[in-house]
Formats: sequence, C-alpha cells, structure tokens
Amino acid sequence: MKFGLGIGISLLLLASAMPVQGQLGSWDLGIEYHDDNEDIPFNVDKEGGSTIQFFVDNEEVLDIEVEFEYEIPFSGEADGPESETISAGTNKSFTLSVTGIDVWSFAADSKKEFTITANLVSRAGLPIGLPGESREATGDLKIPTIYSMEIDLADPVGPINAGSDVILRVTVSNRGNVQDKIGEVEVTDNCPLLTTDNGLDVLMTRDIGAGQTTEADLVATASESHPRRNCKIEVTVSSNGAMNSGGSALASDETTVVVEPPLEDPDDTTEPDDPSDPVEVVSSSLPAPGIASLLCALAVALFASNRRRSLAGD
Repeated sequence: MKFGLGIGISLLLLASAMPVQGQLGSWDLGIEYHDDNEDIPFNVDKEGGSTIQFFVDNEEVLDIEVEFEYEIPFSGEADGPESETISAGTNKSFTLSVTGIDVWSFAADSKKEFTITANLVSRAGLPIGLPGESREATGDLKIPTIYSMEIDLADPVGPINAGSDVILRVTVSNRGNVQDKIGEVEVTDNCPLLTTDNGLDVLMTRDIGAGQTTEADLVATASESHPRRNCKIEVTVSSNGAMNSGGSALASDETTVVVEPPLEDPDDTTEPDDPSDPVEVVSSSLPAPGIASLLCALAVALFASNRRRSLAGD
C-alpha cells in the first residue's frame, strides 16, 4: 500500500517537473474576439474603458492553477483575476475590465495591442518547477472618435448707450480628438430692440484641428429707442462631425450687455461769449426822471430860447 502511494506521488512530482504536452493532455489561453476575428479591435468607450472576455481551456487530466499578467496600452489599467484554478477537462471564462484611458489625448481610431499572459504555477496542487509553462494571447484596443466643442463669449467692457453697438469676441475650441468644424451657429437675446450681425458665420467655413481654437466677432447694436435694460446674449455652436455621424455635440455660452439711455444734446447750441471781450455795464443809483420834471425842463428851455430872440431884436 505504501509502495503504491509512493509511486503515485512520484508520478505527480514527475508530471509537475516536466512538460506534459502529449502525455497528460494540454491547456491553452484564448480571447473571445468579436465574430471570432482577431483582427477586429476592442473599442474603448468615451469614459476610457473596455471589456474583454478570455478563457483558459484545460484538457489535461489534472487540475491546474495559473496566474495572470496584463499589459494595457494607452496608459490604461487592468482589472482582472490574479490567479485561478481550472479543473481537469474544463474551460473557464474570465472578464478583463480596462479603465483609465484618456481617450481625449489620443487621435481618433488609434490602435494598440494588449497582452494577457497566463503562467502555470501548480498542477494537481503541486508547484511547477522552473522553467514554468506560460501562454499568451493578444488583441487590439481602439480609441473612439470624439466630437466635442467648447465656446467662450467674452463679456463687454462696460454698458453701451442706446443707438450704439458693442463688439463681442467669440472663441471656439475643438476639445475632441479629430479635426472638426462648426456645423451651425445660433445667436439669441431677450431684448427685441437689440440686433446682432452675422459675423459668426465665418466660423462654419474653418476646419479646426484637435486641440485648436478659432475666433470671430459678434456685433450687437441697440436701437436709438432702446430703454435701459440688461440684455442677455447667448451663442450656441454645434459640431459638424457629430451631425454627420448622426449625433449631437453642442456648446453654448452667454453674457449680459447693459443698455443705457442715449446721450442728451445740450439745450443751448449758441457759442459762448468770448471771455477776452468783456461787455461794460454802466449803472446809476439816481431815480429815473418823472413827467413833471421833463415838462419843467422843456419850459425853461423854451423861455431861454425866446429871450435870446428878444435880445437879438433890440
């Protein structure tokens, strides 16, 4: 009995210390590719994650234990099993979750290879001698195409008067990972007597590279009869790439323009007097002569005139 047990242990030790391919069966590592086509990559979502199913197929007559290692491109992180035991004659599936990829930092449709490695550490509970067995499986991760716009509508430097205008600088940034352009521009405000021009239409003619910006000016004009009011202006732009892909990527920003009453013209439009040419004014404190004084003065004058004529006749 002890002799038979010793032979069994010796066989197990021998099996664990040497390759068993073709002797006790084989084991393998594989990835569940889309449509069983290893050339089809695994897409990374906009949150920087992807899910990969893989398996270990143990066709040996003994149970095996394997430890897993993962190599993830694009600075991603792997969340998968560290070690697993696979019973003899079974196939066991596992899930690898990839996270932490900054998809905004890589060009759209970029592809890089990931690797899953399974290292055999024991067979039937007995450690494997060196060198150990290992299996490797690879696939590709693909960065998605992301359309994203950001807009900044500059604030006015101060209020404007009715009958005048203000120039507002609009800056649009492509925050996606592929070249894009503006598909549509919409300008709205809450003041009926405030009008805006079409200066932002030029944005729809420009290609904007990933991470690049473009600028244009919007002119807002308040009519001469515009009352005092705070006018909110909002600008919304959409991604042309997202529209063509059947999606939507909008960005908007707003500002407030304060409209004051028009400047008033002076009431007196005559030119002021020249201070170098003063006007002299003479005044008197004597009372104005009355009617009786004037009659007496006339009588005296008439008497003096007649007397002169009489003397002349003598």
